Amino acid sequence: MMINKSNKKRGSSLLLASIVAPLLAGCNASDSKTENTASSPSQASQAVEEVMIYDFEQGEVLTEIKVNNGTPSITSDDLAISGKHSLLVEFTNSQASFSLRPNTPYDWSEYSDFNLAFDLTNKGTESVQLDLIISDIDGKSYTRGLVVPVGKTQTHYAKMDGHDQKEPVWAAQGEFNFESGFRSNPVTWQSDDKQAYSFWGTKRLNIAGIRGISFHAKGMLSDRQFTIDNVRLRQNPEMDKNFLVGVIDQFGQNAKVDYPGKIKSEEHLKQVTQAELDTLKGETMSDRSKFHGWKDGPKLEATGFFRTEKVEGKWALVDPEGYLYFSTGIDIIRLSNSSTMTGYGFDEKFIAKRTADMTVAEDDQPLNRVNDEAIPSRHVANEIRAKVFDWLPSYDDDLGNHFGYRRETQSGPLKEGETFSFYSANLERRYGETYKESYLDTWRNVTVRRMKDWGYTSLGNWSQDAYYGNNQIPFVAFADIIGEFGTLSSGFDFWHGVPDAFDPRFYERAVIAAEHVSAQINNTPWCMGVFMDNEQSFGRSTNRESLYGIVINTLGRDAAEVPGKAAFTKIIKDKYKTIDALNKAWAKDVASWDAFAKGIDASFNTDEQEKDYSELLYQYGVKYFSTVNKAMKSKMPNHLYLGSRLPLWGMPPEILRAAAENSDIITYNVYKEGVIPGQWDFLEGLDKPSLVGEFSFGSDDAGHVHPGIVIAADQKDRGLKLKNYLHSVIDNPYFVGAHMFQYSDGPIAGRAYDGENYNSGMVRITDVPYEHMVEAAKEVHKDLYPRRYGFLKK
Repeated sequence: MMINKSNKKRGSSLLLASIVAPLLAGCNASDSKTENTASSPSQASQAVEEVMIYDFEQGEVLTEIKVNNGTPSITSDDLAISGKHSLLVEFTNSQASFSLRPNTPYDWSEYSDFNLAFDLTNKGTESVQLDLIISDIDGKSYTRGLVVPVGKTQTHYAKMDGHDQKEPVWAAQGEFNFESGFRSNPVTWQSDDKQAYSFWGTKRLNIAGIRGISFHAKGMLSDRQFTIDNVRLRQNPEMDKNFLVGVIDQFGQNAKVDYPGKIKSEEHLKQVTQAELDTLKGETMSDRSKFHGWKDGPKLEATGFFRTEKVEGKWALVDPEGYLYFSTGIDIIRLSNSSTMTGYGFDEKFIAKRTADMTVAEDDQPLNRVNDEAIPSRHVANEIRAKVFDWLPSYDDDLGNHFGYRRETQSGPLKEGETFSFYSANLERRYGETYKESYLDTWRNVTVRRMKDWGYTSLGNWSQDAYYGNNQIPFVAFADIIGEFGTLSSGFDFWHGVPDAFDPRFYERAVIAAEHVSAQINNTPWCMGVFMDNEQSFGRSTNRESLYGIVINTLGRDAAEVPGKAAFTKIIKDKYKTIDALNKAWAKDVASWDAFAKGIDASFNTDEQEKDYSELLYQYGVKYFSTVNKAMKSKMPNHLYLGSRLPLWGMPPEILRAAAENSDIITYNVYKEGVIPGQWDFLEGLDKPSLVGEFSFGSDDAGHVHPGIVIAADQKDRGLKLKNYLHSVIDNPYFVGAHMFQYSDGPIAGRAYDGENYNSGMVRITDVPYEHMVEAAKEVHKDLYPRRYGFLKK
């Protein structure tokens, strides 16, 4: 085996490709698939030191390099990262990729405890996010994320094996398992190199057959470039066995790293707080109406509530006084999602169970501290998780009121357990307490003043209902439709199965949810609209099986037990009349309509079948959105129905059409750099106002171990991305607003429900604003209405 150690000159890429790649490949793909599907530790035992795979010194683009929507080229001496040459990749489309796909898969099974490393630099003008996807011969892949800052060369790495196998106590806590409760774990050794952040996929790949290494850029607003060099395997350094111990300090910050804006003491926090309050004016921008519409623009019909209208080819919201209105806001201005699991639990006999008649989902509950009688039963339920925290108060401490409890979680170290909100505790530290929870009143007052100073026109989704009566800035309301009703499966039920909208109980529960929200908003004209549900798994466009998963899975069920199946059966029977006609159209052999109703093999055979599935999915969408709309308007007829916040991974065309026909505004959660020109042309056909319900950008320069879905190079870059995103929405004639996710950062140790731990906030966990984000928001908002509607005459 040719080993190219770090203290030796890197050889020719062609020589390495001709010598190293075949040796790495070893057995052929079919052999490795049968002999090593798990890449177990016993099979991987040799130290890798450093093995060069590509260093591009031959001065030519190798045949195994593929670039989609871009061009590769070999750099000259003065542009190379190291040596004489590197590979420059230029992306010329919003979605592009660069791949290394060897003719024979790499066989790395003889190695253990190693990582894949590569050097990246960016001599362009904007940072570029790359999703690193490594795939194996078993069809599995693991996606990680990284960002290449402008003007900086850095080594990035992704662990391929090891660190969670050496020590049994830590077996679940390495790179490949996140039962620690973090969405992406802290690094297991300290260095100047950057570990790629965990996203999704199969974490343990078959290292006996690595089929490809690819770098994807998705959702870019402009062309980008980066340079790559020295793609190599390296031995992992010795693992820090305490990498999860004492990570979080008393303020909820990362105790193990220093960074700008980090709070050092309570006195420091109070000083920073006073400095902000001294400059906070709380004044609405001068061109705004009472409801933050465009006072300097034309005045349309005033109805006393928010409505929509198409004005000279652009969709618009119209405020209660008749002024044009564009909704910019921030989500999660509340404490419910600020808590993190502590690793402690209680005797379950003291914990009240959830019941089917509840109207508030567990994740939307307030902190919910346990009763005093439960406290003596407090115990460590997960030792590793409990050791994450450098400090937690006792229950009789002045800050013990910020403990909570979650009776259920989606993922993480525990299925249920104690939580603590460092954000809430920091609010008490910042603002003090002159009467019970006075700090919350101060916080709400400060938040409204901030939103006005920063130029936002709305409070986004999931704002604490105590804000609803502020009468200074409009807001949106929300309800999850939960309780006892049937569900259907799309095959990718990310949060849960979708409601069986044909089940009469679904309408009943939708009415109850609407009643709950109606009581909160009390028919106030300050409510812009109401979201009902969030990110339903309606189907994915990966292939037709995932696109029509709701239909396929429902057709396999019994109509006697599933209302949705009964409805589908009636639709198909009404079309085909006879079972023979159906069998001919679908190339099936169903014995009778009774057999069809009982459940069939719904796999695809014909094009006609696909057309019918499309119609069934559309009819499901119509039933879902019309049912929710009817329920909401029965209790809140004056307010806009804002839809269900469709995720980009769950918006089939049939669902979009149904939403357009049965919603006042279609809402989307869009985690990209912005609304990409050309990708939203379908809005012209729908001709309906649209709104972005979620977007965000994050970095790791504020102590976070995971920046988020869309990665910025640093806080200044976050501000730039915020401006570019909002401008892309403002410039689109069909969008009437965008709400950023979220107000405060996610807990660094992960939010209680699912471990999400992103740097996604306008403010830190200490409630200190991010300066670059604030300045970016002010710049966008001072020109918001002239940019959007400046062509109109008053």
